[in-house]
This record gives sequence, structure tokens and C-alpha cells, in this order.
Amino acid sequence: MPCTDPLSVSAELFCDSELDGEKIQVAARDILTALGEDPDREGLQKTPGRVAKAYAEMMAGYRTNPKDLLNGAFFDVDYDAMVIIKGIEFYSMCEHHMLPIFGVAHVAYIPNGKVVGLSKIPRIVDLFARRLQVQERMTQQIANFIDDAIHPQGVAVVVEGQHMCMMMRGVKKQEASMTTSAMLGVFRTKLETRTEFLDHIARKD
Repeated sequence: MPCTDPLSVSAELFCDSELDGEKIQVAARDILTALGEDPDREGLQKTPGRVAKAYAEMMAGYRTNPKDLLNGAFFDVDYDAMVIIKGIEFYSMCEHHMLPIFGVAHVAYIPNGKVVGLSKIPRIVDLFARRLQVQERMTQQIANFIDDAIHPQGVAVVVEGQHMCMMMRGVKKQEASMTTSAMLGVFRTKLETRTEFLDHIARKD
């Protein structure tokens, strides 16, 4: 079945069909052959199957239903100060070279009468990380999704990522990293709110 969007535009490319593991195995075998390898030698015989299983896990974001992920975990709370979740580890795949991106995301929002269950924020990050991605889009998708889900006063997302496509090929800069941000609501309009968030995530405690 085609990919659909069950919640909002920020949840684009949700697919309720199963990943085609057989096609991935065929493709993996073809790549091994194209590299000059023998896919039937002992060390590679099970590699296509392992690749298919790995891709099913790494690309799970396409098949995670946002409605099921949130599962009504919204709570009415009389709290209007900043909520910050720092250092959320993520692993993704660059859509240009299909090589890993990894790093941490920092997410904050200011409630507008509702908060979301704490464990849901890292799951939202994973929802968008476990797809073929560019870091800029992933950052914006996380912010948009939270904004659409609970309509807070504002949302802020900062993602710090390292890209294997830059570290192990091309310019080969192992120490280079990339930082992207998305600021919505009061985080965009109020300098003091944005500064408070950035100060919090800069602390190493």
C-alpha cells in the first residue's frame, strides 16, 4: 500500500505495508557480486538476510504509526515553564549515500495546558531518524510533529550529528559535525526564551 499521512504533514511517509525483505536480499546479493565478491562463500552466505533484517530495523520509522506511537499520552498540567529533554541519542541514514548519521537531539517545549509523556519525545526522534534522511529535514519534522500534537507555546529542537558520508569518504573529515535547529512559537519570537534553551543544552552537567 502507498505511504500515507495519518496525523499531519510532519508525519509524512508513514507506510502500513511490510518491508520487502526478499527484494533487499536480492539487491544485497547483487551488490556483493558487483563488488567482485562471491555471495556463496561461507562468510557471505547469510549476509543478504542479515542486511534485510538490519534495514527493517534501521528504517522502522516509515512503518511506525504516529497515532500508535503517541497512544493518547497527553496530560493536562498546570505548568507553563520550559520542558527540556537533552542528549537523545539517534541513528539515521543519509539519503544521498545511504551511510549512517548519528548524534544527539535536544528537544524543548513550553506547555500550553498539556504535556506529552516523557518517553514519547525520544520515540518521536526515532520516528523521523529511522528513515533515509537529511539532518535539516529531520530537525524540522521533529519540531513540527510536537507542535501539531500538543499545540504548545513553542518548540525548540537542536540536532548535533556526525555523518559517515563525510567522515569515511569524500572530504574524510573525522572530527567534523553538523548542528541544525528548528525554533517554533515563543522560541522563535522571544530571544530570552531561545537563549535560555541554548544555555541549558550547552551545559555539560
